[in-house]
Amino acid sequence: MTRTIDVHHHILPDFFWQETNDAHNPVGGIAPPPWDASLMVSFMDEAGIDVAVNLISTPGVHVGDDTRARSLARRCNELSAELMQARPTRLGGFAALPLPDVDGALEELAYALDELKLDGVVLFSNANGVYLGDSRFEPVFAELDRRGAVVFVHPTASPDPSAHSLGLPDTLIDFTADTTRAVAQMHYSNRFARNPSRAIHFSLHAGGTVPYLAGRWAIIDEMNVIPGADERGTAADTLRRLYWDTAASYRAPGASNAAGYRRPRSGLSSVRIFPYLRRDLAVSLRPDAQGDQAELSAEERTGVMSGNALKLFPRFAE
Repeated sequence: MTRTIDVHHHILPDFFWQETNDAHNPVGGIAPPPWDASLMVSFMDEAGIDVAVNLISTPGVHVGDDTRARSLARRCNELSAELMQARPTRLGGFAALPLPDVDGALEELAYALDELKLDGVVLFSNANGVYLGDSRFEPVFAELDRRGAVVFVHPTASPDPSAHSLGLPDTLIDFTADTTRAVAQMHYSNRFARNPSRAIHFSLHAGGTVPYLAGRWAIIDEMNVIPGADERGTAADTLRRLYWDTAASYRAPGASNAAGYRRPRSGLSSVRIFPYLRRDLAVSLRPDAQGDQAELSAEERTGVMSGNALKLFPRFAE
């Protein structure tokens, strides 16, 4: 069986849930089952996951107060480091940063990467309404660029109240839309162009709606109506440099996923969005995640399941 590295594996400790979520109105609209480390590892065994790179989920650690956000980020990151230390060959971790608190984020970034030795950082598509291409975040991205850090971009709820007025969970539509907003703003604000050495980004759920809009962006590039084109290049150039994970986007082509596996050829496996996807469903989807569809060659399937991830996390090489 192809070795599997799952790059989208959530941890959900009680203290994080209590600080960030209302049990009657969970962020994203779907309340997950209880989480603990032993349950996580038993699922990995059942699903055939060799390595999982852990991260916290939406909404991140900042819910309005800088001091609380810094404290919560520290607790989450130290827990992630403990999990890694207990199982160094099976677990990795992305550090949480308390954005939009830039000073706090820089402090936690140094601690998480230098002291805790985490594998990268997780950012969210917006931080309390501030998107990642915003100039206020320039010091954080400059430091990530200096370090060549691996960055995972996770969607979160839109700051626009109208997006939540449909009576539908954010995960159904707006998570993918917010990923798209973040990628578009980072490209057209020249965020990617200004930080070329930090070329590793994960934009998840197969890139949100970006694959469907890439042709539209190409037309905008041809029209040259957004300043800065000489510096950033085309959207197509940028999109080819990014990694896209396969979270909740790996079914075979068909009515349920018209793009199917045509999108994540340069993708990274997300066999299970732990613990948000029901366990039995997640295990049953393993063949889809492995990419048995004719659209991928054997080499591409191996890349999706582990090869592409090993370029980012070489410490997990056998």
